[in-house]
Amino acid sequence: MDLIVDSFISAILLVISLDAEMVVIVGVSLKVSCTSTVFASLIGVPLGFIMAFGSFHGKRMLITVLNTMLALPTVVIGLFVYAFISRRGIFGVFDLLYTQNAIIIGQTILIIPVVTAFTIAAISRIDERYRKTAKTLGANRRQTAWVIFREARFGIVAAIIAAFGRVISEVGISMMLGGNIKGFTRTMTTAMALEYDKGAYTLAVALGIVLLTLSFGMNLLFHFFQGRVRSQ
Repeated sequence: MDLIVDSFISAILLVISLDAEMVVIVGVSLKVSCTSTVFASLIGVPLGFIMAFGSFHGKRMLITVLNTMLALPTVVIGLFVYAFISRRGIFGVFDLLYTQNAIIIGQTILIIPVVTAFTIAAISRIDERYRKTAKTLGANRRQTAWVIFREARFGIVAAIIAAFGRVISEVGISMMLGGNIKGFTRTMTTAMALEYDKGAYTLAVALGIVLLTLSFGMNLLFHFFQGRVRSQ
């Protein structure tokens, strides 16, 4: 019990003092997570919009596959990307393995289904009368799509926030593709795993506090935008 209390107190002091090593680790985590979230949003939002707004053969099956990918383990994605970017892989010449770019690629693949599925859900909630009214007023397909997009904007923002919350706490991809290199690819989750193995709990607990704070903030934002969706 004393070990837990002492570690927690030391961790609080470490967070307050903005320990240099901790700041670097948090910075790497935020950089790769924010970048992958941006890339996933640029792909997932338009894809989700097309799937929700359009009508095509196999749409239901595609959505089923997409929902299945929401539960895809991070280690599976890590193994898949590793096969492509390792020295023997197709993209081995680019030396991506054990870099931040490799983590970003893996994390982007991880959360594209999240952004897409949540975007589809957000757009599907929009009353069909919005589309009919826009067409009645003479709006073309692009203008009608813009009306739907504006009405679903809070739900889409919530989708992006949920994706960031998913990716900031993942460990498998960061460990397999980043290699947990100090000051370069070491993220909060991989550093916590390493410190635990070393038996050094202070930094691990400090990073856990930071991670929980970030996750709590993301959840608050998510519920805020979800509330705005329900109030529309």
